[in-house]
Amino acid sequence: MTTDSEPGVDLYWLPLGAGGHSVRLNGRVFEAIAARLARRPPCDLYHSGLVVHVPDGRFVIEQAPVRDKNGWERGVVAEGAVGSRWAGRFRIFRYEVRRWRDGVIPDVGEAVESPQRLTDDPSLAQHVLDLVPTVPNLVWGRDESRAGEMWNSNSLTSWLIARSGLHVESAHLPAGGRAPGWDAGLVVAHRAHIRQ
Repeated sequence: MTTDSEPGVDLYWLPLGAGGHSVRLNGRVFEAIAARLARRPPCDLYHSGLVVHVPDGRFVIEQAPVRDKNGWERGVVAEGAVGSRWAGRFRIFRYEVRRWRDGVIPDVGEAVESPQRLTDDPSLAQHVLDLVPTVPNLVWGRDESRAGEMWNSNSLTSWLIARSGLHVESAHLPAGGRAPGWDAGLVVAHRAHIRQ
């Protein structure tokens, strides 16, 4: 465990649906179907979030449903649609990307094998923070980018890790776990790197 005064980036793995029975049940149904189609045993599903410590403070980076019109209080820097661009006109079908100073990750107490320290380098930590507003606002739950899997909160996390120059290999899923969307973030980040 690190202290708030130490610069760096920490990765947290939260069980999908932590604190909410509906999301957890839907996730289990989704994973049961995905596992059957892939002819593999079902895995535990995880949602990821980052906590970044820089000299200016501590920031939580996460993608979550839009709660209300007061996103500035949660450090919201971007929003995107859930399910379809058309549905994104309604708040219930939008997600927000948070770069929340002194923020919280809901249900962080249920995090598994976390935090994982990805770097102690203050300049890399600041670079991660600076990249957050530039993350692609792709439709959550769809594969608009043709990356091979849907875009979601794990895509945001892996995109930031890859684009910032952190070592993706330093992020380890909990044993028996899977993070849908993780590879989509890596693919989209790699494409952006090639275009530069």
